[in-house]
Amino acid sequence: MADREARGGIYGGTHGAGAHGQGGGGRPVGEQVKGMIHDKGPTASQALTVATLFPLGGLLLVLSGLALAASVVGLAVATPVFLIFSPVLVPAALLIGMAVTGFLTSGALGLGGLSSLTCLANTARQAFQRTPDYVEEARRRMAEAAAHAGHKTAQAGHAIQGRAQEAGAGGGAGAGSGRASS
Repeated sequence: MADREARGGIYGGTHGAGAHGQGGGGRPVGEQVKGMIHDKGPTASQALTVATLFPLGGLLLVLSGLALAASVVGLAVATPVFLIFSPVLVPAALLIGMAVTGFLTSGALGLGGLSSLTCLANTARQAFQRTPDYVEEARRRMAEAAAHAGHKTAQAGHAIQGRAQEAGAGGGAGAGSGRASS
């Protein structure tokens, strides 16, 4: 009990903050927090990855900005042409849009059907892989049943043969008289 108090309580520190912002264990709170944070920095491969991907990301950002600017300029230039040819372009755009929608719908439905057939084929393959186990078990049970039936038949045959021999040895006249009465 005395050594617990010398260590600073049950958990090795004081309960609550002491004077001068110190927490348990006599260390300042800032040092305790630093002790919890890992002093490990990024590895060389992580630094190389960031050094490689940062310029690549910047380049892609610049290219997307240029593509946006080119699209705006192209639209500004093409707008008068669209207005002049609108009686022809609007029906053509609708026709092309409907055709693209039809092709995309057809592809999506085909992909869904193919996915369903693949799932069905996998289920069937798994069922057929389990079937030989069931077939072997059924075969084994049928063989056991046939052996048991054969054994019982042999026992019945021996029993009948024994009774016939007893009847033949014990009273042949009784067997003949039974035939005469039929």
